[in-house]
Amino acid sequence: MVEVIQTDITTLEVDAIVNAANSGLRGGGGVDGAIHRAAGPELLAACRRFGGCPTGQAVLTPGFRLPARFVIHAVGPIWEGGGRGEPELLRRTYQAAFDVAGGEPSVRSIAFPAISTGAYGFPREQAARIALEVMRERAGSLERVVAAVFSAADRELYLATLVALGRGAPG
Repeated sequence: MVEVIQTDITTLEVDAIVNAANSGLRGGGGVDGAIHRAAGPELLAACRRFGGCPTGQAVLTPGFRLPARFVIHAVGPIWEGGGRGEPELLRRTYQAAFDVAGGEPSVRSIAFPAISTGAYGFPREQAARIALEVMRERAGSLERVVAAVFSAADRELYLATLVALGRGAPG
């Protein structure tokens, strides 16, 4: 089951939070910047060891000063109109985050932001549907899966999308 909550993802006490990262893993604005600020400078140092991460993939670092023990840095696509495979890339981004979580046996709970919907411009409705479809498909392997949205409008969108998917609307 997927929980939908309106919250600051950096405050969640889950095993792993997903960061909507850029391909350089440098920190930035939005969720990425908030996670880097809350985790402390050690997070950037840990990210530098990877030398980047391609779109549609993800990597794992410790959470450092966050309540979450781990951060899964998942790089979503930049929206360029939809003709460059952006929907499939976004789907792969969420799947990659689950794959990385599955590679760390102590991860039993995970929280996701709305990847690619901020500065990357992915249409929110389409992104919510993709995110929730993947979360529902992959949630069975974990004890808790959270869609952690920042705004009330996004919370309503996610809840309505769950209903439209015929899955009910917990949260």
